[in-house]
Amino acid sequence: MNWVETKGKTLEEAIHQALSELNCTEEDVDVEVLEESSKGFLGIIKSKEAKVRVTLKPKALAPLDQVVEFLSQAVRLMGVEAQIETLENEDSILLTVVGENLGIVIGRRGETLDALQYLTSLIANRFFENREYKRILLDAEGYRSRREKTLIRLALKLCEKVKRTGRRVVLEPMNPQERRVIHTALQNETAIQTLSEGEDPFRRIVISPKRQAAVKNKEWARRS
Repeated sequence: MNWVETKGKTLEEAIHQALSELNCTEEDVDVEVLEESSKGFLGIIKSKEAKVRVTLKPKALAPLDQVVEFLSQAVRLMGVEAQIETLENEDSILLTVVGENLGIVIGRRGETLDALQYLTSLIANRFFENREYKRILLDAEGYRSRREKTLIRLALKLCEKVKRTGRRVVLEPMNPQERRVIHTALQNETAIQTLSEGEDPFRRIVISPKRQAAVKNKEWARRS
């Protein structure tokens, strides 16, 4: 956790408790006083403890912690209480939003999840040095895995349609991650080929017969 709220009989005691929980020094944090302490009066007015919110400064956080903190705040602003789990390997960092009712985080066909992933990637690019930077992947409720299976089934179905009809098929616009799934699913097909056309965010995959592509290449060669 990058911040805590603590109480104490005095302001100093509340801050000391927070520093102990965060395992840091006062130079590493920002302190927000939520409630001042006050003494009671003749048993009529009860004494009140001081309450503070102590947050680690960005420089005191590791790059990945800063990325997680950004994503946590973004999700919180969407009205969702969730935890962020991380899984890091040599090439990428998977951030998984864990909580309940995460439909708003995923959005229609994963559009909100994609947008959050894009923003988080931009933030990560600021915090990580170039030699450390890794691709950021964002998931919630296992959506990416389910979507990948759906895309693979779609790719295989459309591949058979193209082979049967001899006509190319144009898919709906997809993000780079989803286009990669389609390309990979059909990379060993010898009768068809896949290519991407258009510009993001409207870039889409085209599945076409290889013989059709060969004819087009010959026509282009004659015209050039």
